Amino acid sequence: MELMYTGKTKNVYKLPDGMFLLKFKDDMTGKDGVFDPGSNQIGLTVKGAGQSGLRLTAFFFEKLKEKGIPTHYIDSDPEAATMTVKPAKPFGNGLEVICRYRAVGSFHRRYGDYIEEGAALDAFVEVTLKDDQRQDPPISEDALDMLGILSKKDFSTLKALTQEIASLVKALLAAKGLDLYDIKFEFGKSDDRILLIDEISGGNMRVFREGKPVEPFELENIMLSL
Repeated sequence: MELMYTGKTKNVYKLPDGMFLLKFKDDMTGKDGVFDPGSNQIGLTVKGAGQSGLRLTAFFFEKLKEKGIPTHYIDSDPEAATMTVKPAKPFGNGLEVICRYRAVGSFHRRYGDYIEEGAALDAFVEVTLKDDQRQDPPISEDALDMLGILSKKDFSTLKALTQEIASLVKALLAAKGLDLYDIKFEFGKSDDRILLIDEISGGNMRVFREGKPVEPFELENIMLSL
């Protein structure tokens, strides 16, 4: 295997058949040992976090497959903490697409003068650049098009997919008595088709139960329990 990319929480390898292998790490985003799905830096390392994130990711990707929603997922090996995926080209240097159901995190930090923390949002979709140096700045539909990162046609498709996927995840969580506050996705393009890529795990969403945050390991246990 050829190592193609070293990320915060995953390494990406190219396989001889042209597919790719994602190796999930035990690193988690946050600061000073405190987990935060909205952070763009590694804050802690917890044994088993990679396997936990992969198991939840495989669960959600299988649900999306049942619904015919396009993703890069092929299969996974939870013991090895690896996932085999189709190749897909990211937009620009990578985008993060957030679907927000509550005014929390960076959204509230920016707009707190106009909205109460925790207030309900109607599946608000926000796009940010993957740019650690600039703290992942938000970017508008017009700017994405003007800079040649994402056409307005593709933005419309991406937004609709984001809301569809987030709605499915929200419903699956609600069935377990959990409330999705926000969730972050990544997308790429393969054969001129937009696909969901990367992962769907406790590391990229804020989930609450009875007003209290649910940590990634707890989320896995709840969602994968019979």
